[in-house]
Amino acid sequence: MLELADIVRAAGEVYQRRPGPPLLPSHRRALRDIVACRTAALGGHVHACDHCGARQYSYHSCRNRHCPTCHGEQTQRWLDRQRARLPPCAYFLLTFTLPAELRALARAHQKVVYGLLMTAAAAALLKLTADPRYLGARPGALAVLHTWTRALLYHPHVHMLVTAGGWHDSDRTWVPPTHAAFLVPGRALSRLFRAKVRAGLRKAGLLDQVPPAVWSHEWVVHVQHAGTGAKVLDYLARYVFRIAIVNSRLEHFAEDQVTFRYRDGRTGTIKRCTLDAVAFLGRFLQHVLPQGFSKVRHDGLFSPARHDLLAQARAQLMAASSSPVPVEAAIAPAPSPVPAIGPRSRCPACGIGVLHIIEVLHPGGRSP
Repeated sequence: MLELADIVRAAGEVYQRRPGPPLLPSHRRALRDIVACRTAALGGHVHACDHCGARQYSYHSCRNRHCPTCHGEQTQRWLDRQRARLPPCAYFLLTFTLPAELRALARAHQKVVYGLLMTAAAAALLKLTADPRYLGARPGALAVLHTWTRALLYHPHVHMLVTAGGWHDSDRTWVPPTHAAFLVPGRALSRLFRAKVRAGLRKAGLLDQVPPAVWSHEWVVHVQHAGTGAKVLDYLARYVFRIAIVNSRLEHFAEDQVTFRYRDGRTGTIKRCTLDAVAFLGRFLQHVLPQGFSKVRHDGLFSPARHDLLAQARAQLMAASSSPVPVEAAIAPAPSPVPAIGPRSRCPACGIGVLHIIEVLHPGGRSP
């Protein structure tokens, strides 16, 4: 199967020598890690069958959060933790989109603008939900930053899963929204979000780099009901530890041309995009986040500082629904980068024996 690593090996050096600004350290590291992922460069283990003697090489993964090969088990653990801690209630999905006029600024100042985008979205939501006309309580909000469209074009936006209701601090009770059909009015939320972004850019000294006209038109903030939130949570989990390209979407790579498929968001039809390899890598790398930037935020009732209040809210909602309270999933320790071959794995060659580790391969060592 075609992999992103194959394209990086073939065109990565050419991309790095292209005219223009120097490659960002985060981009350089992503290219390096993706090429090395699950190869002898990162080391690993040799397993041997105790029956037929067949050997199997297992190499370490790079664990770079932009690698399409890694993080399957990590994603599932994250999803299990979220399912266990989120209150059993209805949810809304809010999407805050950065206007096109601000995208160049976001590309040039990623940490500042991405952080401001997420902070402003949460602040606008919490301000409106504090109003008794809409909720008068503190909802829980789980936000995830995305910077792409399905065709990998640059499109920074924040998806936010928000409880349809919230915790009233003084009464210590769960409060449902005043209007069941919507959590807060979208237009008011959009204008408040726009104002908070503007204030943040002014504080950061970047306001003079923004076209003035952007402040006079409506910004896109979409509010929709999300049922129990399960489907939205599944969608967000796919991109918590990687970006929106998986190896299975890569269809063809020949003569420096890469073809990948995607589903059109408007029509639902499958489309294909063909780019030269250097252009494809550029489109991929524009979604690599700055080192240390957190793309997942928990706000309101989901804030780590509100853990006790969240537990009380969950208990009240569970009691009201006459359902048993599930035991909160224990946080598993960080996984070993060794590929998942258990101590009693059956030999794939003979189907009789069991695989055992017979040798440790150090990083940069030999390959089979």
